[in-house]
Amino acid sequence: MKKIAYVFPGQGAQFPGMGKDLYETNQEAKALFEKANEILGFRISDIMFEGSEEELKQTKVTQPAIFLHSVILAKTSSDFNPSMVAGHSLGEFSALVANGTLAFEDGLKLIYQRALAMQEACEINPSGMAAILGLEDEKVEEICASIEGEIVVPANYNCPGQLVISGSNKGIEIACEKMKEAGAKRALPLPVGGAFHSPLMESAREKLQKAIESTIFNTPSCPVYQNVSTTGVENIQQIKANLIAQLTAPVKWTQSVQNMISDGAGIFIECGPGKVLQGLVKKINKEAEVASI
Repeated sequence: MKKIAYVFPGQGAQFPGMGKDLYETNQEAKALFEKANEILGFRISDIMFEGSEEELKQTKVTQPAIFLHSVILAKTSSDFNPSMVAGHSLGEFSALVANGTLAFEDGLKLIYQRALAMQEACEINPSGMAAILGLEDEKVEEICASIEGEIVVPANYNCPGQLVISGSNKGIEIACEKMKEAGAKRALPLPVGGAFHSPLMESAREKLQKAIESTIFNTPSCPVYQNVSTTGVENIQQIKANLIAQLTAPVKWTQSVQNMISDGAGIFIECGPGKVLQGLVKKINKEAEVASI
């Protein structure tokens, strides 16, 4: 019997109009969106349903918007019954609400605090990210480590041959040149506000740590495969520690999916906007079945 894994997307999956159909056709979804507007103190649902791509791109909007779309989909799906869950970066918070570790309200408050803290960290340190395509992970790691005087680190292990790096603007520029020289098919700077999942997010990590430590975490209904540890976790203290470490540590998505498959996952259902994770899962293991909620 194949186990069902639910996976939750991260930043970049947003699109104008996201969640509107849910709001209009489902009373429970509508109530959750309205509760979110109240908690955040602004009508995020209006930006999600009617806003432009530019408005949706602001970190303080993007992160809660993707979280809401993902979590409300899970909560209003009649057959939502995962054997395991995982989320890509901010998607880990969606996964933790979906498996009962966090209450909806607490998850939303944490995501919003995370988004604001990250936006602030981006303003303190002008920095960025770049996608490196067609190089071995080890080669990317080696080049990052060879750059002196600048911070550049692997940030997202998305799938074999696709690794995102993160660091200072100068560091990213040098790294992209070196990656191309080493034979990368592409080394593309990404349209993001800063160096997520790098040491440059330390100020955000400290703020989030305080918020996480003062939030109630419950025993999960199933294991969460976390970005930092890549293995199934059910211990509350460990979940918290991994969640705090996540902001300055890389997202090990390839390794997490491989471990989920080793532990019996045969069907991966993406819960949230877009189909990015389904594509990545297929590149990690072409035998895996993928679907959207």
